[in-house]
Amino acid sequence: MPSGDALPWTRSDASPWTRNDALVAVGAAVVDLIGFTLTSQVDLGYVPAVGCVLLMVSALPLVARRRAPVPTLAAVLLLGLVLNLSVPVAQHFNATVVVALYTVVRTRGAAVAVPASLVAVTLPLVGQTSWPRPRLVDVAGNVSAGALVVIAAIVMNHWQRDIEANRRMLADRAVADERRRIARELHDIVAHHITTMQLMAGGARANLGGDPEVVREALVTLEGSGRMALREMRQLLDVLRAGDEAEEAPTAPQPGVGDLERLVAESCRAGLPTALEVRGEERPLPPSVGLTVFRVVQEALTNARKYAGEARASVRLTYEPDGVAVEVSDDGAGVSTAFGSGSGYGLVGMRERAVLHRGTLEAGPLDQGGFRVSARLPLTADERLPQETGVTGVGALR
Repeated sequence: MPSGDALPWTRSDASPWTRNDALVAVGAAVVDLIGFTLTSQVDLGYVPAVGCVLLMVSALPLVARRRAPVPTLAAVLLLGLVLNLSVPVAQHFNATVVVALYTVVRTRGAAVAVPASLVAVTLPLVGQTSWPRPRLVDVAGNVSAGALVVIAAIVMNHWQRDIEANRRMLADRAVADERRRIARELHDIVAHHITTMQLMAGGARANLGGDPEVVREALVTLEGSGRMALREMRQLLDVLRAGDEAEEAPTAPQPGVGDLERLVAESCRAGLPTALEVRGEERPLPPSVGLTVFRVVQEALTNARKYAGEARASVRLTYEPDGVAVEVSDDGAGVSTAFGSGSGYGLVGMRERAVLHRGTLEAGPLDQGGFRVSARLPLTADERLPQETGVTGVGALR
């Protein structure tokens, strides 16, 4: 964002105003009406009906203050001028002008905010009882009120910038941490494949003078493991970052789709009734893909237990001809803060894993209530090879 520019308020929908805008307009009108009523009663002995109507009308433009802050301020000032010229009562820097000016300073740069502030301070003096020679107390009151509004808006802008910068820093840190975690897990998988290749090569060498079929199956498994290890090594290099600490790779592979039943059982024991449904013809998946499916389900069920309240969850794993899809949904009344705002770090991690495999991930509340996390991971022809080359060689050597 260019230096000196204010933070813009953006909205994703097409509505020109929100319920909060309407409440702000009503609140400003009520405050102005109370002040106008008390002042009129003291100065005139009665409350002019025209003044009340004009005060309420002057607050109506506030409903569009986020979409058109400068025209809103102009409309408020013009209606206030009509009020000043219509009712012979000393007017002041009222709440409607405060809200309109605050919005302009918050959403526009200095080139617009400075002249807008000067006009907002000066124009309410026109038509007052002391016009055309306004009293010093009226000028000082307007200048002080305008300065307080401008200072409050500037302070709020700086505070919001700091919050946004901190949020981006935390999000970047979460992405970096998740990528390091993915790299470590892929390192474990690659190490497991290389260990398998070593065992297959040793088994083939030991059977060179024996059964040729055993040697052939071992070599087929060795070829498939080598191809898979090479592909996942490329993925590992994509996510590794400089400065990572070296860790010993465990001999056991990372969890995969075969561990989903354990996740579901743990979720049920933790108080969230969960059902697992598998569609399509089951087949072996590349370990990195299976790990991604496992982590997506794990993170989604964890958030469901935290935020869904009294609810039931379901996990649906679908084997497709060219990929695999997983969906985790619940019927709870709560919306996970880790997903609802779009800035949750759990969602960041799951998306990082899906993108690593050229996949997609969607998360959001359901129309009928509850929350859904859905991921789809495509598989290339090479990634479907484990289905064919599988573990026959391993079985032959046991």
